[in-house]
Order: sequence, then C-alpha cells, then structure tokens
Amino acid sequence: MTKRFSPLICERVSLQPVCVNDITNEYVEWLNNPEVVKFSNQRFVKHTLESSLQYLHSFSGTGNLYLSIKDKRSHRLIGSITAYIEPKHGTADMGLMIGNHEVWGQGFGLETWSNLMEYLLNTENLRKVTGGTLATNLGMIKIMERSGMHLEATRQKQEIVDGVPVDILYFAKFKDA
Repeated sequence: MTKRFSPLICERVSLQPVCVNDITNEYVEWLNNPEVVKFSNQRFVKHTLESSLQYLHSFSGTGNLYLSIKDKRSHRLIGSITAYIEPKHGTADMGLMIGNHEVWGQGFGLETWSNLMEYLLNTENLRKVTGGTLATNLGMIKIMERSGMHLEATRQKQEIVDGVPVDILYFAKFKDA
C-alpha cells in the first residue's frame, strides 16, 4: 500500500506527490521537448495529457514516489523526480526531470536530488540509492557526483544518441558510506 509522503521542504524547492493539477499542458510540453528529454528514453514517446495521467495513476497503490518539484519563491512547477523503491532489498532508484529550462544550471536539480536521496536513506531507512544517466549528460553526472554518489557500473555503448553509441553510467550511494 502507498505510504503517505509528507511534503519535503528544502532551501529553494518543495517536493510533494504529483497531483492531477500538476499534469498541465506545460508539463506535457516538457515531456515532448527534444531538449528536455534529450538523454531520456522519453524522447521516443509522444506524450499526451491522457498518457501523463495514466503514468501518475500507475503510482497508486505502490510504495514508489512521483514527486513534483516546485520553486518555493514562485510556487511554480519546475520538474519532477521519481524513486522506485524496493523495500525487500532496501534500495531505491531515482530519476529526475527539470522541465523548465529557464532554471537549468541554477542548482535546483542538485538540491532536489540530494534532499530526496538523504530522505530515502535516512527517513525511509534504505541502505542504497541508485541512479543512471548517459555519459553525454554532463549535468546529471555532476548532480550525482556532487550529491555524494560514486560510479558503480558502466554499460558501454548501450544506447544510441544522434546516431552514436553512448555509455550508460550507474551511480550509487550507500547509507553507511
């Protein structure tokens, strides 16, 4: 059964479960924006309001998290973050999308990632948090490294981006590390 997630209030962002009102035309535009999803397999999918609402509803009845990222100053949605939690193994795998490109490079992704990761390791008492990205996604690599994660594995030339094989990098942070 889904555990109730209390909003996580950080320095500049707040994280809370995505609700129906968060799934707007602007949100769907982010999912369909080639620049926003350049490093994601979402780039191969045409998203609609309906498909986005179906994704939201897929979290119902699970322990997984699908959280909105809102700028505390403007209360504006700037992205979303997920955590697929495996309580039997004490692990979670996170994914991040900062859709509002106006805030890229300002540290919102790092703040969001770091705070949710620490919440998972400490409040949810998980032993390990993981995340993956393409080797060409330098921004996400910086986020994972700066949040204290270490490179755990590489799948060489795993995905094709712009006709070129690219490595997938998997990062991890252990609770006791």
